[in-house]
Amino acid sequence: MLAGPIFSREIQITPRQVKHFVTRAGYVAGLFVLMYTAGQATFGWQQARNIGEIARFGGLLFQILSIVQLALVLFFAPLFAAGRVAQEKDRQTLILLLMTDLRDRELVFGKLLASLLPVGVLLLASAPVFAMVSMLGGITAGQIAGSLAICGATALAAGSWGTLVAFWREKTFQTLAISSLGIVLLLGAVEALMALTSGMPGVARGVSLFEPFRAMLLVIDPLSSPSGVLSVVGHVAALLGLAGVLNAITVLRLRVWNPSRAGFETATTKPQALSGESDSAAVPALRATPTISSQPTRAIWSNPIIWREIRTRAYGRRMVFIKLAYLVLCAFAVAYLINVHESVRAGDLILGMISPHGFAFVGLTLVGLMLINAQTVTSLTTERDGRTLELLLVTDISAKEFVFGKLGGALYNTKETLIFPLVGVTILAVRGVIPWENYVYLVLGLLLLAGFAAMLGLHAGLSFDNSRAAIANSLGTMFFLFLGVFLCMLLIVEARSSFLLQLPSFLVFVLGGSLGLWASLTHKNPSPALTMSALLLPFFTFYAITGFLLNDTLGIWAVVSATYGFTTLAMLIPAVSEFDVALGRTTLDKG
Repeated sequence: MLAGPIFSREIQITPRQVKHFVTRAGYVAGLFVLMYTAGQATFGWQQARNIGEIARFGGLLFQILSIVQLALVLFFAPLFAAGRVAQEKDRQTLILLLMTDLRDRELVFGKLLASLLPVGVLLLASAPVFAMVSMLGGITAGQIAGSLAICGATALAAGSWGTLVAFWREKTFQTLAISSLGIVLLLGAVEALMALTSGMPGVARGVSLFEPFRAMLLVIDPLSSPSGVLSVVGHVAALLGLAGVLNAITVLRLRVWNPSRAGFETATTKPQALSGESDSAAVPALRATPTISSQPTRAIWSNPIIWREIRTRAYGRRMVFIKLAYLVLCAFAVAYLINVHESVRAGDLILGMISPHGFAFVGLTLVGLMLINAQTVTSLTTERDGRTLELLLVTDISAKEFVFGKLGGALYNTKETLIFPLVGVTILAVRGVIPWENYVYLVLGLLLLAGFAAMLGLHAGLSFDNSRAAIANSLGTMFFLFLGVFLCMLLIVEARSSFLLQLPSFLVFVLGGSLGLWASLTHKNPSPALTMSALLLPFFTFYAITGFLLNDTLGIWAVVSATYGFTTLAMLIPAVSEFDVALGRTTLDKG
């Protein structure tokens, strides 16, 4: 009754889709693969000697599965919620919903709950897996309930934030970027406030209630808090309260934000639009015939696509706020380094894997790569949803102009996500924190990964006709790649000296990543190069992980450059040379 017919329709049609069952089965299978890998990393081919070892393994397994599931929820909940509303705006169907007799709360809660339905189904599917883990010992039913409750409350709060941003902003990239940066900044702000209010335990405890990872740590180790279960209840209540506030704001401002003034363009404003502000079809029109207007005209570059991406407001008028948010995130990273410099001894590693300086650099870099990927994939999906892609394709714009224009525009618009980390690394190199040789490898590697992230976004936009599927596949591939790297490093550190004995279990884990990457890259137009890239990239990434833990440098850079460079070219060359095939407008002659 609260969500109305939108959610009712979603809950009726979702079980009819094959992907609903494939996703549930695949998620549970992935958890079992992770359980097998963790078991092999812990015991190898030896049998457990006593019940205590099995119970300790059950506790370790519960920790890994809980943290991984919370990370998945925190990433996909705002992505699904924001993407569903953004697609309605791109296709200009949101105004039709506003013209119906739907109440504001029905529209907001309907979209929110419909987008979170896949997340909720996967959480329920994971409950039997956690129940099986509890049979090993080391955890209780209350801990399992607490873990699922925290994941559910976090999904609702993160999805509410994504829905608010999607109804507020017009452009898809702005929606995704603000949603992602908002989550990261919230976590950073909570940690910063806790550090500032360390002398006031009551205030610090109240601020910590909005940090889901701290709540999950309490579930994993309930004896660490004197309140026990009550602390978990407080975290869940705080997250649900935050979700309620965000949804209340969205319902109250829905008719104020929508429809936006962009939907009320009149005939008198058309010449200004054609002068290069936001209309995608303006570029070929300007190239074909000059427009008579009292407005001063601007010279268009030889490549009109990159001119539009860089010189116009194609992605909205508030892009500066996204850059400011990333700058604030960099400030949090600097404050973190200052804090750990005063409290952590030299040589200490976070989770036994990486130094504090490396942790700050990696965090900023991962967020930046996700923004680059989101910018590129939305630059194509927005054209398709706005029905301007076909107009661009019937002009004399070549495939090279289109592809390199989109890539160049995406990298230019997100250049701050590369500049700020590079400036930080340069400062560390000048101060002697990192050797200059490693500095060169870091710079070259970051530029290469930026190109890979941009090309992956464009490849997903070309491969998937549905915008939500393209965005979810592109960002999901990047996220799972980062998550897989983290899990491999964590399990290798856990295996320690018995790594060689447990190598087959890691290969099973890496093979699963290869299959997932192959399904993503070869969705529409498979090729031998993409198949080879999907098979080799996870294996060589695993080699780079082991080399990093062994303090290797040149070998890692060479392997990463060759593997990711080849994958980038495997996606780029077909997009340029077989552009119509990549778009699905024609097929190759198999004869």
